[in-house]
Amino acid sequence: MGILTPFFTFENFRLEEQTAIGEKQLNILKQLSWVDEYFTLIMMGPTGVGKTHLSTALGIHAIERGYQVSFISMDRLIYVLKSREYISKSKTRYNRIIKSDLIIIDDVMYMAYEPQDAHLFFQFIYEMYDKAAFILTSNKGPGEWGKFLGDTTLTTAILDRLLHRSEILTFSEEQDSIRMKYRKALFDNQSVES
Repeated sequence: MGILTPFFTFENFRLEEQTAIGEKQLNILKQLSWVDEYFTLIMMGPTGVGKTHLSTALGIHAIERGYQVSFISMDRLIYVLKSREYISKSKTRYNRIIKSDLIIIDDVMYMAYEPQDAHLFFQFIYEMYDKAAFILTSNKGPGEWGKFLGDTTLTTAILDRLLHRSEILTFSEEQDSIRMKYRKALFDNQSVES
């Protein structure tokens, strides 16, 4: 399991500061029946609007109810997939991930991937299809994923599995970054030059 920061819980989640879901939808997600049904939640939107917070809060909530959960960034997942045969730490991490009931992959399609990386990601999704639920966070919509994976046929196959049972939560492009709204500074209202 990746590190799930205790700050990113429902206790600290400000439902009113995002646009992707309302209280009714959040309560449905908290019931976790979608995990048992191997659903995929895709959380799309710009940086800093609460995608990672919501996905982590759901992960912590699932752990508290007895589910096995893994949290990993897309880049780290690709590294684990590439190195699992050669590095024991990667093999251990991979084995934990594939035993999870819920796999949270953060920053999906944040950058372009090499063809062999795209194939590894496809094989992983193929292997875990109907074995685990997913939460994917991304600042790109599924329609844009092909240009990051470099293979539209492969992208279609990945999306076919991920979208079979899915819910897409779209965080508004107009929404300001929550991190910047609550930014902390060392020097309150002072310039560095003062």
